[in-house]
Amino acid sequence: MKKTLYAAAASLGLAATPALAQDDEVTLQLKWVTQAQFAGYYVALENGYYEEAGLDVTILPGGPDIAPTQVIAGGGADVVVEWMPAALAARENGLPLVNIAQPFASSGMMLTCWGDVGIEEPADLANRTLGVWFFGNEYPFLSWMSQLGIETDGASEGSVEVLKQGFNVDPLLQRQADCISTMTYNEYGQVIDAGVAPDELVTFKYEDQGVATLEDGLYVLEENLEDPAFVDKMARFVAASMKGWKWAEENPEEAAMIVLDYDETGAQSEHHQIRMMNEIAKLTAGSDGTLDPADYQRTVDTLLGGGSDPVITQEPEGAWTHAITDQALN
Repeated sequence: MKKTLYAAAASLGLAATPALAQDDEVTLQLKWVTQAQFAGYYVALENGYYEEAGLDVTILPGGPDIAPTQVIAGGGADVVVEWMPAALAARENGLPLVNIAQPFASSGMMLTCWGDVGIEEPADLANRTLGVWFFGNEYPFLSWMSQLGIETDGASEGSVEVLKQGFNVDPLLQRQADCISTMTYNEYGQVIDAGVAPDELVTFKYEDQGVATLEDGLYVLEENLEDPAFVDKMARFVAASMKGWKWAEENPEEAAMIVLDYDETGAQSEHHQIRMMNEIAKLTAGSDGTLDPADYQRTVDTLLGGGSDPVITQEPEGAWTHAITDQALN
């Protein structure tokens, strides 16, 4: 049973009489469904960190038919969780999103391949069929292939066949592809759960290949950053969220159970969420929420180098700020 925010505050030993009678409202739109990928926000809500910060936070789950960029453009959220490729593409197309915090220090994206098809190193990917996510997720892959000098025109010498992959691991399990896109915290575990042993697989992490793009940052509309009250509210939101993330890192099983408590669909399992939280903790480890400019630039360079159809066509300006995290950390 979910605790009310009042009860959560009481359990933390906070004053029962509210010091802030009128909490500032914040609506957060997630990139995907309720799962441990977003544990820090649910922990901050459940443990009363947002209430301590004088915030009344509503968390909106995402899904396959929900685009965070469209939600914030329509006024449905104050802040969204989004991957930087989609955010920068939206900015270039006229939606002025700004990254205000980057809880994820590392990328969880990787290519997972069968180990019995002769793929041992990236150069072996040529003349293969590879499952790739689209809707902006393909650009790190295209940049990687470009760096390797591998075309994407079909399986042949010096080229690969790109299979547009859905949100499942069937192409690998059914041998429709030699490799598929997976996240360290999600689809890779689904492959293992299907009965495949880790030693039957070969994986290539985008982070290790130098083409990883930043994932799960927090974005707001640029115009709102002109309002000091909004800046102050976001600074408190980021500070409380990062407190939730650090607690989740240190208490992965408990954090996973909090996530399950907020999963109104009942679709998630305890086993999967605990495993996911343990993997997510590796990606948020070391982050205090501050965006690393070098990681930002690597993302931009990767997106600009995505072949003949790059996700962005010019170097962005004003796409991130440290103003919120600087205030949140002080």
